[in-house]
Amino acid sequence: MMTDTKVEKIQKTEEEWKAQLTPEQYYVTRQKGTEPAFSGALYRNHADGIYRCVACNAELFTSDTKFESGSGWPSFYQPVSASAVDEHEDSSYGMRRVEVTCARCGAHLGHVFPDGPKPTGERFCINSAALNFEKSNS
Repeated sequence: MMTDTKVEKIQKTEEEWKAQLTPEQYYVTRQKGTEPAFSGALYRNHADGIYRCVACNAELFTSDTKFESGSGWPSFYQPVSASAVDEHEDSSYGMRRVEVTCARCGAHLGHVFPDGPKPTGERFCINSAALNFEKSNS
């Protein structure tokens, strides 16, 4: 069940982000980049745990909502809460898509598409470079 809570925003300068993130993480999260399909470290991750924003450590997705989409990127059918991510219209590259960003720090995560499994029918297609994974202790 998703809950909706107030998210405290984090803002940093581009220089602060560059100092904190690897070049790939910076490219994906701050410059709206995309890692090559099937290349991300978390694409084939099947462990139980929480997927967090690589930039601010906010909880974004759980392993319970991850599924094999065949797209080449980690895919989830819903975020950990309604307030964890923001959605924005993206018309770059001549396409109409919905961009997904971290609600806390604005990091670009990926896109959401209306072709996911039940119960939501959504596929949050997320770059591994935008995520850290915290394995559960159980």
